[in-house]
Amino acid sequence: MLGTNAATSADRLKVILSHLPKKPGNIPFDFLGSKKSFEISPAPKGLESAITLLFTEDCLEFLVKLVETFDQKADEVLRQRVLRRCAVESGKLPEFVSKRPNKSKGWKIDSIPRRLVNRKLDLGDISPSRTDLLVNALNANVQGIQVDFDDGHCPSWRNQLQGLYNVFLAVRNQLPGTPSLDKVPVMMLRPRAWNMMEHNVMINGREIPGPLLDFGVLIYHNGRIMADLDSGPFFYLSKVESASEARLWDQIFTWAENRLGLKFGTIKSCVLIENILATFEMESILYELRHHCIGLNCGIWDYSASIISLFGRRPEFVISDRVRYVNIDQLFLISYIKLLIKVCHKRGALATGGMAALVLDGDDSNNQESIIRRVCESKLKEIRLGLDGFMVHDLGLVTHINKLWNDNCPADNQLKVKLAAFKKSAADLLKVPVGQVSLSALEHNISVATLFIEAWLRQSGTFTFRGAVEDSATAEISRSQVWQWIFHRVLLEDVEGTRVSRQLVFDLVDSFAQQLSASFNQVDKDRLLVAVKIFKELVTARDPPIFITTYLNNHSCFLNACRQSNNGP
Repeated sequence: MLGTNAATSADRLKVILSHLPKKPGNIPFDFLGSKKSFEISPAPKGLESAITLLFTEDCLEFLVKLVETFDQKADEVLRQRVLRRCAVESGKLPEFVSKRPNKSKGWKIDSIPRRLVNRKLDLGDISPSRTDLLVNALNANVQGIQVDFDDGHCPSWRNQLQGLYNVFLAVRNQLPGTPSLDKVPVMMLRPRAWNMMEHNVMINGREIPGPLLDFGVLIYHNGRIMADLDSGPFFYLSKVESASEARLWDQIFTWAENRLGLKFGTIKSCVLIENILATFEMESILYELRHHCIGLNCGIWDYSASIISLFGRRPEFVISDRVRYVNIDQLFLISYIKLLIKVCHKRGALATGGMAALVLDGDDSNNQESIIRRVCESKLKEIRLGLDGFMVHDLGLVTHINKLWNDNCPADNQLKVKLAAFKKSAADLLKVPVGQVSLSALEHNISVATLFIEAWLRQSGTFTFRGAVEDSATAEISRSQVWQWIFHRVLLEDVEGTRVSRQLVFDLVDSFAQQLSASFNQVDKDRLLVAVKIFKELVTARDPPIFITTYLNNHSCFLNACRQSNNGP
């Protein structure tokens, strides 16, 4: 009887499935046998060959082993973050703690590969899903390219596949219009951070962490070729919050090297210190990755947003107008940068800075000269502090920044700058400047955060607004400040008697959307209205999400937009 019922059910399932359209690029989930499963979403229209090329049976087996080995450890990363946040919310402030063995007093990182000794200029926010942007970057006169699956990238399934595919082609000198790998700037591959899940891949019944998918596919297909050409594999590691997270990445690198037959220490990384808690563990983070790390990187927007995320309910941590008060002239940020430089150079590691977001937009030569001057003045401060490099986004700035470096630091790096006189201070790192908030500052934050959400609904990770490229880092600080100003009912300096409130913010964002959409078609208007709705959710949440990207990545409006895109041209 059981056999008859089973046969009937099997026949019924065939009938059900026969009515559905065939989905090209779908990979069977049972190729590994009945004890393991791998399910992957169909390829978006036009990427059928890419998904087949990337997700070969051998690559899938590698991914399954990678995820099975590290999935629970990735879960533990998120659990530990919650515990640290609970400690902070109970009133505990971070303090310096060394987590390395006492016997390791004189340690240094392993020697830096030849192609990474000079890290003066990278192009930042280069999403590999944008083929034209990647091709132009590969032809640029810079040391490196931040090949970005994180802040400057929107992780729709279409974008993930296109980005992975473009890297695959570039490494093999098959991307039209680009030189061979050993002739182009170093590709610093930046996978997603641990807060991002990949909704389109399930292994053993669970969605997998985004960074494991990105790293796994990138290292499996490209690691050996990059190593043979002395051009990698090199990675940026985003949003690392502790030494234990650095240790996990070190374990992942070592596992991949063993699995792929790469020499121990071949994989190198640059860790982004963009969380206030990580600042107190920088030396331990370097120690954990000493065989697989070339340095640390600082970025002020995510870093400042992390202060609001952790301490934002406390009045002494209200961050005022970010244009005036979030810059390296402020004690809390210059202390952070100097500490990073001192820690890195003491341990033989490179210290690099963030990205100049200004772009040379338009034909106004006077305006362009002003932008060039502003960028050079800002970056000269970083050079004089002792940083070994930083990023720009606009290719038009490259010549000017190269000249700035040549005039002020002809050597490959500034490892000789030790900052011996600088003394670390937890109080200085936590000393947020007292300032004011203007109506224009509030409006600017509202605009940036709303337009970032709208860009994601178009599957774009960046957009240009008022002469600057905006990404998730600027969106993060923008929406965080608006939430904080509402929470504390901050007084506007230039509108007498007016405090920031939910109603004021709602009125301002509605007015902004109304003016912006005046010339939009209905589709664009509807998308902007959805973005406004999501923005209002973010800035009035009782417990605001830690990362705007996590919130958007899981939002039904974003997921629906991605599904529509997958079936489009």
